[in-house]
Amino acid sequence: MIDHAIFYAIFAAAVGSGLVAGIFYAFSSFVMGALVCVPAAHGLETMQAINIVVINRSFMLVFVGTAILCLVLLAAAWLRWSGDGWLLLCASLLYLVGAFGVTMVFNVPLNNALAAARPGTPEATAFWAHYVDRWTMWNTVRTVAPTAAMILFIVALRQEALR
Repeated sequence: MIDHAIFYAIFAAAVGSGLVAGIFYAFSSFVMGALVCVPAAHGLETMQAINIVVINRSFMLVFVGTAILCLVLLAAAWLRWSGDGWLLLCASLLYLVGAFGVTMVFNVPLNNALAAARPGTPEATAFWAHYVDRWTMWNTVRTVAPTAAMILFIVALRQEALR
């Protein structure tokens, strides 16, 4: 019974990691580039709106729910260390540190500073250039980490299926 629960938790963590990676990938690969192509005030205002709208049930369920699953899978990794536990440990830590942790430590503070900016002011225009550069760099880290986590979760799923 517990093996089935772990299998489904790994499956859900793989799907969640993939969804989060895809969202972050879209921002790093074209959304931020598009926001830079419009006047700074418009790009800044649009990103401010995105940062408000992203706090919704569907995104938070996937983003935070995957983090919770990773915490559960860390415990499973410890219990199964002699087998495929290292895969669960690495995948879970990649997501927790590289996606969730980077978001909280780097992207959220940048978003909070952006929220305080008044579009159209010289200060906001200068901040926008800094914001886009730093936010996109950290977002790229947030893209790579859950992608790697997803791959490791898929490998762990395969190992589970072979048990």
